[in-house]
Order: sequence, then structure tokens, then C-alpha cells
Amino acid sequence: MNVLLLHTAELDAAARAALGAHLPGAEPERRAGHWRVHPGEPLSAERLAALREAVAFDVNPLPTDFEPARIRLLISDMDSTLITIECIDEIADHAGLKPQVAAVTAAAMRGELVFEESLRQRVALLEGIPQDALQAVYEQRLRLSPGAEALIDCVHAHGARFALVSGGFTFFTERLQARLGLDYTRANTLEIEHGYLTGRVLGEIVGAEAKAEFLNELCKQLGIAPEQSIAVGDGANDLLMLARAGLSVAYRAKPAVQAKAQVVLNHSGLEALCHILA
Repeated sequence: MNVLLLHTAELDAAARAALGAHLPGAEPERRAGHWRVHPGEPLSAERLAALREAVAFDVNPLPTDFEPARIRLLISDMDSTLITIECIDEIADHAGLKPQVAAVTAAAMRGELVFEESLRQRVALLEGIPQDALQAVYEQRLRLSPGAEALIDCVHAHGARFALVSGGFTFFTERLQARLGLDYTRANTLEIEHGYLTGRVLGEIVGAEAKAEFLNELCKQLGIAPEQSIAVGDGANDLLMLARAGLSVAYRAKPAVQAKAQVVLNHSGLEALCHILA
């Protein structure tokens, strides 16, 4: 059965008119926090794009073979996904280097740079920044994305695990794990000596391949198939992970990621993913 999710609590006259124009005869069904439509046939990419353009909320078709009851893992990127900031950019701001670092971050997320090399370059610029800057970023600038806590609660209520994986830093993932009750985390470790950042990362960098391998590792640990997972991300270094999951979600993502993801969220908060698990 073809299922189209309308991620909005209410359908006003304009939205109903748009649906009627793009999906003649469709009868929306109200569900908890959203609506569902059952088109007679799958929407082409062109029709889906036109419908998304016509309404002010997210519209997502579910793959016909997607089985919500089988989902046992949701794995999410951290920076600009579970949280609203890019932590490395905010750390750099303490040295007056945010514009330079942020420009490299943005290019890496668009896939214009090799992530691992770009991270080393950016971290090198952090040399000499006091360790206290990390805590300041966590306390003063880090904010959860809308719906993040609702999504975590929903995943756990579903009987699934929540994993956080990041090309950012363990300083933040570990604190978020303790604060939010996350089941698993993986990220890069900043080297710190005598209370200052050295400008180096310890161990292998968590890049695109490492994120995808973390997904595989968790699936094996849980005794599930990758098809029983949902992956959420926003940048080019999330693409391999998204491709291996049973359902791929682009959240406020770069165009290249939106083009390849099965679910795209540009209006809704992360709580919209609860509609998928319903």
C-alpha cells in the first residue's frame, strides 16, 4: 500500500486545495499529529517535488516495504541534526576564527572537501584554545533541535535503541548521552594537554565510512538487519550511513543529502519521525 505522510497537525483550505490539485480524489486520514494519504500509485519524483513546493509542511512517502514494527535502532548525526549548532565552529569562535572554520565546515558538509582532511585542518586552528571553551559552548550555545527529546522518548517507547554518531567530538556526545539517556555514542576525541587544545584529534577520525561502520556494528550487536534501522543526517559525511539504513532521513540537510534520502524534513522538528514509527 502506498502511504504518504503529511507532517502537519491541521490541514487548512489552501493545503486541501493543493492536495486536491496534485492528488485528485485523495482522502486525507487524521492521525496523531499528522495526516496520511493513500495514493493509488507511487508518486513520481516530479509530482512529489511539486506537492512539496505547494504546501508549507513536509510531505513524505513511505517505502512500500517499510515495516515500522521491525525498527529496532535509530542512529542520528549530532551537529546540525540532533543539535542546532556545529560545535567546532563555536569552539573556533573563542579564538576569533569562526568565519574561517565555518566556511570549511560548510564546504565539507556539502561534500566539496574530504571530511577527514578538512577536520584535521579545522582542529589544527583550535590549538591553544583553553579546555574551558568546550564547557562554555556546551552550556551557552548548544541547543537541541526542535523535537529531539520527543523523538528519543518515542524511539525508546517503540522498544528501539537510540545511537548518536558524530564527526564532532566526544566532549559533547558524552554529555548528551548522560543528559538524554542515549544508548550509544561515537565521535572524535580532541587531544588536550595542560588544559589547552593541542590542535590534534586522538585516534582514527570518525568520518563517513566510520559512521556507516558504526551502524553495521550496532546492528550486529543487537542481532538485527540494517533494514531494521533508521538513519538521520544532514551532511555529505552522513550519506554512506544513510544508504545502509532501512530508512534514510535528511533533516535540514544539504541538497545532495536531500536528493538521496527517502524522508526529507525541512519544516517539521525531529518529532515528525514519530509519525513514521506510529
